[in-house]
Parts: sequence; structure tokens; C-alpha cells
Amino acid sequence: MYEDFSESTGDYYFLCDTEGPWGIVLECLAIIGIVVTIILLLAFLFLMRKVQDCCRWNVLFLLGVLGLFSLAFAFIFQFNQQTAPVRYFFFGVLFALCFSCLLAHASNLVKLVRGGVSFSWTTILCIAIGCSLLQTIIAIEYVTLIMTRCMMFVHMAPCQLNVDFVVLLVYVLLLMAITFFVSKATFCGPCENWKQHGKFIFVTMLISIIIWVVWISMLMRGNPQLQRQPQWDDPVVCIALVTNAWVFLLLYIIPELCILYRSCKQDCSLQGNACSAPVYQCSFRAENQELSRARDSDGAEEDVALTSYSATGKCAHLHSPERARASTPTLGERC
Repeated sequence: MYEDFSESTGDYYFLCDTEGPWGIVLECLAIIGIVVTIILLLAFLFLMRKVQDCCRWNVLFLLGVLGLFSLAFAFIFQFNQQTAPVRYFFFGVLFALCFSCLLAHASNLVKLVRGGVSFSWTTILCIAIGCSLLQTIIAIEYVTLIMTRCMMFVHMAPCQLNVDFVVLLVYVLLLMAITFFVSKATFCGPCENWKQHGKFIFVTMLISIIIWVVWISMLMRGNPQLQRQPQWDDPVVCIALVTNAWVFLLLYIIPELCILYRSCKQDCSLQGNACSAPVYQCSFRAENQELSRARDSDGAEEDVALTSYSATGKCAHLHSPERARASTPTLGERC
């Protein structure tokens, strides 16, 4: 009985290890991240009541970030037969979900900056879920294969575990690369007001790629050369996990929420003290027709930007580039 008790308490040793406090620090950061993510999730749900078809994919993205912070505890706990399948399955699936949401948003922005018609929120959700579905299938097949062929995780060599872990994330790396280049494409187009959203995604992906390059390099080359394998394997992956989750919040979600809140505040001030729940239905086809007529009348491909939508959600006339850059899109324009 004493041996069973010692073994069970050893699984949670890093939660209170004062000599190697990485577990305590990451535990605190993960808990704070969970609380902040829940608050942001409630904020987006509140804004969704006021604005129709707005940012609903961010709710799915926040659920993925919430899962990442929760997954950190599977790496703080000791590697055993219970935590191993959780690590190998959810790490790739949750990151694939987050990057797929960013890819869907960036793809929508590529159309908007060129004056195109926005995808519906259901289409964006389908793109995000569809892109992450392949990683889910890959993870299920791998975990099932290991568990059914008696190749238990705890019996595998640390080097083989790390190789399998990285190979399992090849599709996630592909998603990261595609999202990075698609977000870069959002900088090309006449509609300046949409480009700031693309900048958020671009910076988020750039920092995420740097994080992934560092932790994969440490896991595959750094730790063996420093003779710190497997002691440093779990801390390296867990630090990357928590850091990337915070990058999602600080560089993408919080700026998006600030823009939505600021735009909502402007709309409410225009409507007076009583701010009812507006319904924003923007006519993008009319917008594109005006954009095409403006280009045809000038006879050249010049930068033509759109003005902000009015409080009722109707698209206004076309401005010159200087005035358009000075204007900020309202909450309805961001839907």
C-alpha cells in the first residue's frame, strides 16, 4: 500500500517541487490563462448578443486555447500510461484547431481587403473544423495503434517518444506555414481598414513559428547534446505550450476584442444613451460594384478604400485613400 501511495504521489511531484520550480511556475501561468480565457470567452459571447454574425469563430478559437492551458497539466504530471495518450492526442488536435481558426479568418480577410464578399460565419466555422479534422484522425490512429499493439508508451525509449511526438505534428506544421503565408496576403488590397486584423494574425503566426522551431530543436537536438534527456523533455514542451497559448491571447484575441469594444462604444454613442442590439447586414456586392465603377472611371488600378459603415450597417460612398485610412471600421464592418 505504501508503494502504491508513493507511486501515486510521485506523479504529481512537479506540482510542488521547490528545487525545480518550473512545474509550479507553469501551473500558475496555466491557471491564470484558464481564468483569462474564460473571461474573454464570456466577453465574446456578450458581444455576439449585440452583433449578428460577428466573430463566432473566435469562440471556437478560445475553446481551443482553453484546452491548451488545461493540457499543460498533463505535461506537469509525470509521464505515465494515463497522461501519455492525453499528450499525444490533444497537443496536435488543439493546436490544429487554433491554427485552423486563424487560417479561416485570414482567408476571409484576403477577400475583404480586395473588396470581395465576406464568408458567412458558418462557412468560416466549417473551414476551421474541416482543416483540424485531419489532425484528429491522425492522432486517433496513432494512439489506437500504440495502445492495441501492446507498444505501451512507458516502454518506449525517450528518443523514440520524441520522434513520434514531432512526426505526429507534421500536419500542424503545414497548417502553420499555410496560415502564415495567407495572413501575409492580407496586406495586399485597397481596403486598408481590414489589414489590421491581418497584422494580428501575421504577428501571432510569426511568434508561434519561432516558438515551435525552438522547442522542436531543443527536444530533438539540444537536450540529447546537453545530456538532459529525458529530464528536460517535459519542461521544454510544457513551456512552449503555455507560451504559445499566451501568444494567442495577447497578440490576437485581446487586440480583436479591444477593436470590437471600441467600435461598439462608438456605435452606442451615435445611437444615444439607449443602445439597442443592432443588426448589421452589409451589402458587399454593392460595395464591389462601386469599387469596380470607380476603377473603370479612373482608367487605372488605383487604391480605393471604403468608408466606415453607418450605425445601421449600410455601406456608405467611397472615400479617397487619405480619408479612408483616417476612418476606422465600425463594429458591423468587422462581422
